[in-house]
Amino acid sequence: MNVLVTGAKGFVGKNLVAQLKNISEGKARWYGEIEINEIYEYDIDSTTEQLDAWCKNCDFVFNLAGVNRPQDPEEFMKGNFGFATILLNTLKKHGNKCPVMISSSIQATLAGRFGTSEYGKSKKAGEDLMFQYAKETGAKVLVYRFPNLFGKWCRPNYNSAVATFCHNIANDLPIQVNDRSTELELLYIDDLVDEMISALKGGEHHCEFNGVETILKDDGLYCAVPQTHKATLGEIVDLLQSFKSQPQTLLIPEIPDNSFAKKLYSTYLSYLPKEKMAFPLKMNIDDRGSFTELIKTLNCGQVSINISKPGITKGEHWHHTKWEFFIVVAGHGLIQERKIGSDEIIEFEVSGEKIEAIHMLPGYTHNIINLSETENLVTVMYCNECFNPNRPDTYFEPVKK
Repeated sequence: MNVLVTGAKGFVGKNLVAQLKNISEGKARWYGEIEINEIYEYDIDSTTEQLDAWCKNCDFVFNLAGVNRPQDPEEFMKGNFGFATILLNTLKKHGNKCPVMISSSIQATLAGRFGTSEYGKSKKAGEDLMFQYAKETGAKVLVYRFPNLFGKWCRPNYNSAVATFCHNIANDLPIQVNDRSTELELLYIDDLVDEMISALKGGEHHCEFNGVETILKDDGLYCAVPQTHKATLGEIVDLLQSFKSQPQTLLIPEIPDNSFAKKLYSTYLSYLPKEKMAFPLKMNIDDRGSFTELIKTLNCGQVSINISKPGITKGEHWHHTKWEFFIVVAGHGLIQERKIGSDEIIEFEVSGEKIEAIHMLPGYTHNIINLSETENLVTVMYCNECFNPNRPDTYFEPVKK
């Protein structure tokens, strides 16, 4: 299959092309049976001759080209409606009736605050042109009205509040929020790309519109991505500020699978400048070695790294409720545990040569001994709760009486 992507250097185009290349190179196999032979990347620097050749040979068109912020509002119609006309006429010239997807906007509903939008009017004209083209040629057309898009590679200070907030907060620049209660409908770029690849395979989702409300409907005239997210500007900014503080707090915010927070966090990280890509961790060092907290979570504890020098024993304490995993990743050591009130000692010889997780059980005093005379013992330690200095739940008692 040969795929033509117009607007290939834009935000959506760049993400789509990257994934199409992954598919063609066998790196993204979870989409099932789909073969990408050629990807034609049309953008503002492409030639008329290239567009002509690509319209002749393509098997599917993603028309993502458009004008978002021209200096003259009249350029909306020229850039959005005008180019769509050129594209469809070129396809008709070659008798190519392949499916065509067009990226429209929720502003094309011309509902509510979008009623006077010149951008929306140009997008609506492009939609009508597509539907007329389908009637004339019998070609399949897929019209998507996008809400607010966000994700990596989106240009800040342009037409995405999320991109601007991410960029500015990551780079210690000021942001402006006029009304924290303003709610946005947001579509994540990876969800959009997955939908477009489904459309490429004939599995697009259809919908109708009630004003700006999207109603999924199998026989709907329009197409839509099944999942979007809603968040207020205040919620977005608060999340971004918590992401920014992570190197200081070590606290990973709650980012459940497929949640808006998870997608926003990945988006925020993509805007980090070079000097913030690495950050120091506080190493608690003494003559026995070191102990360093790595990450903390709100509800699921923390992960630390412990380094014991040759011959050193650490631990010799127990907990009421707290429990841990000790995972030796380098060196050779011995873990000992004894139930409080018992004389029986349970031992585990551990090594970086055979990585395994050992439970430190509640009510068991425990230690870890470096058996090597020359090498450090490196242990990853998971604890089910973050350390609370006001109530550490840690009581000294040697394993061996």
